[in-house]
Order: sequence, then C-alpha cells, then structure tokens
Amino acid sequence: LGVDLIPPFSQGEFTVALELPAGTPLASTERTVRAIERDLLADPRIARVFSRVGEDPELGRAAAERRENLAQINLAIADRDDREQERRVVAAVRERVARESGIRAEIRRPSYFSFRTPIEVHVFGRDLDAIRRTADRLVVDLREMPGFADVRSSLEEGSPEVQVSFRRERLAALDLDLDTISRTLRNKIHGEVATRLKESDRQLDVIVRTAGATELDVDHVPRLVVDQVDGIPVNLSSVADVEIGVGPSRITHIGQQRAAVIRADLSGLDLAGAAERIETLLRRSPPPADVAARLGGQHEEVATAFRGFALAVFLAVFMVYLVMASQFESFLHPLVILFSVPLGLIGVVGALAVTGTAISVVALIGVVLLTGIVVNNAIVLVDFVNARRRSGRAKLDAIREAGRARLRPILMTTTTTILALLPLGLGLGQGAELRAPLAIAVIGGLLVSTALTLVVIPVVYATVDRKP
Repeated sequence: LGVDLIPPFSQGEFTVALELPAGTPLASTERTVRAIERDLLADPRIARVFSRVGEDPELGRAAAERRENLAQINLAIADRDDREQERRVVAAVRERVARESGIRAEIRRPSYFSFRTPIEVHVFGRDLDAIRRTADRLVVDLREMPGFADVRSSLEEGSPEVQVSFRRERLAALDLDLDTISRTLRNKIHGEVATRLKESDRQLDVIVRTAGATELDVDHVPRLVVDQVDGIPVNLSSVADVEIGVGPSRITHIGQQRAAVIRADLSGLDLAGAAERIETLLRRSPPPADVAARLGGQHEEVATAFRGFALAVFLAVFMVYLVMASQFESFLHPLVILFSVPLGLIGVVGALAVTGTAISVVALIGVVLLTGIVVNNAIVLVDFVNARRRSGRAKLDAIREAGRARLRPILMTTTTTILALLPLGLGLGQGAELRAPLAIAVIGGLLVSTALTLVVIPVVYATVDRKP
C-alpha cells in the first residue's frame, strides 16, 4: 500500500509561483505576468485569475519575501468538482509557463494540515560550496526521475549586489574608523531616521539621505564622499574596492547546521514510493564525506504521526480491555473478544488495497475508531454464551445457541453502520478524497471482522475456556 500524510484532494484552485531571472526589473516581471494572464483567461476551463507581482508570501511564513523578480498567479477552476479537469488545467498552465525562457514555476495548492512540502531533502555540511554542489546534483537527478515535479533548491543564485570591501591598511593610514565609514555609506544610500513628525494620530519618519539615492547608478557608488581628512573629501574608492557580485538568496540553518533544502512536489506518486526512490538514489550515489543528506518534509511528519497512532491504538485496546474485564468479571473472556481487533485490521488492509487508497492519517483515524467498533459483535456473542452457561447449559450447546440467536442482531448493527458510512466511502462532492479513507477503513474492517467473528470467536472461546 502507498503511504501519504494527507490524501491529495481537489479544491478547484491553485497558485503558480513564478521566479524570473535575478535582477529582472519589476516592470518587466509585470509585463510577463500580464502576458501569461491573458493566455490563461482565454481558457474556458479557468474561471478566475488574479496575480501578485513583486512578492511571495509562501517563502517566508511570517512575512512576505519581496523581490522584483517574484510573482504569484492564483487560478480558480470553472468546474470545481471535476478533478480530471483540474489535472488537465495544471498541465496546460505548466506548458504555457514553460514557453517563457528563464522562468522557474512551482504549482502550489492550499494546505490545511501541513506546512511542509511533500518531499524535502536536507543537505548538511560546513562548506557552503560543497553543499551547493551536492544540492545541484540532487536537483538534476530528481528532475530526471519520473514522479517528481517543481524540484528546486534553497541554495540558488541570488540577486546581483554591490559588494564593498574596505582596505583596512588604507583606513589606518588615513586614521579613519571602519565603523564610522560603513555607517556613513549606509546612511547616504539607505537613509537615516533623523526625527519623527507627528500628524494627528500618526507618526511619520523623516529620513535623511543623499539626494537621488533611489536612482543612484552603480558607477556613482565609488565616488561617494564617506569622510574627510584635513578638510579634503575622501571618496569611497580611496578606501575600498567596489565590485558587482552575486550573493546567496538565503542561507538555511537546520539544527544549528548550514543546510540546503531541496523541495519537490509529487506527480502520480505516493509519499512512501517517492521516499524509497530518493533513499535508493542516495545509496547509489552518496554525497561527499564532508556532506550529509537525509529526508525531511512530510516524510518526517508521517513517521511521527504513525508513532502517535500506534500509541493511540494501544491505549484504545487497553481501555477496552479494562472496561470489559470489569463488566465480565473475568480476565480471560475480554482477551477472547479482543481477537476481533486483528480480524478487523485484515479488512482494513484489504479494503484499502481493493480501492487503491493509500495509508494516511485519515485512514489511521478510522483504525482507531474501528478498535472500539469491531469488539461490539464479539461482546454480544460472548455475553449471550455466558448467560446461557450460567443457566446450566453446556459450553458447546451455549455457543451453538448464541450463534443462532445473535446472528440477526449482529448483521443488523453491522449493516446499519456500513450503510451510514457508505456516502463518505463513495467519495462524492468537494473534498471527498479527504473523508473517504476513514470510511473505507471502517467499512472494510467491519465487513471482514463480522464474517470472521462469527467463526473465529466461538472457536477461540471453546479452546481457551476449559470449563465444560
């Protein structure tokens, strides 16, 4: 069976995150987005399109990341219930964006249960260049593998920047202070809040900086006056080297270690299958000795969720046993009844396999519910046997009579529960993919457990209870 954190479900809308080449002006980004918008709006399958240019709120969860080469296009599907149409629209959008040279696109859907990307590979190390080389190689390998889409790395080339390297010996010869010089340079370009102007209930910052600093040309930066010596102005080029460079877009730390995060979405592949392919890739071509790589993202969340649900099932079985032991005044008969729980798990696995449903947190919730439901039939059966034995019937006679007398009530209660869950299991309506695994797990478990309970529980009872 496949494994997913949450079943992928259609919501009738998605977002296309665009990243143009670093240094692209805002006006050029807007023109490109408008051209894509016009083509998308001409598609009758798309009901609504709106865009945000110059920022990406998904990159920084607390605040949007603002860069002139970023944009987001939000789309709504005309027929929100048609999941196949949404898949075709996503493919058409990817094809349209691919016609624009140099644009990186990522399809995003609203996520309500996890802030992690389905696939994340964390690459750790001390040397940033070694981390970058390993991350770039993994990105290339994942893009070539089927089942992965929108593969990208957090260690990507950043925006062009002016890098100022001060010559300390020159500053010392002129008896100038590095901190003062750098602060002066910053204030000339970025500005300094000199005072605040109070206007009714608002306070406005009064910023002092070099005239025309916002339109300052790169060639003019070395000629900026940063201090004076004996009344003679000192230009920046006299005490520093100014050159154009490229800085990293971001440096990520995970567990106080430098890391690159490679993210990818899945296309026709479940989470467990994707994780297995990546682990095989890492074993076949391991990273260098000074670099380590491991899986993160929703893969980690699945492992945590499965451990939590294993504890939940254990506690459910334990509490059911305590209740039955107190009611039956026996430690043996509740154990007989609990044999119906693994019988129900057989049905869960079979139902998920037949319907092609992956194991997920939603299906595991159904397993926890099933733990309390499947024991009901066995309780009814064993309680009737005990009542007949107390009235003087032999053990085997009491078991046979219980099977005949309790068959109809057991079938009635099971049928009503299954019919009540059937609308959820059929997966009708919006968001049905999220609800269906729970119903499928419970229906499959009940069907198999009921059929086997009528056969297995009497046999187990007759075997472990030695009294005639």
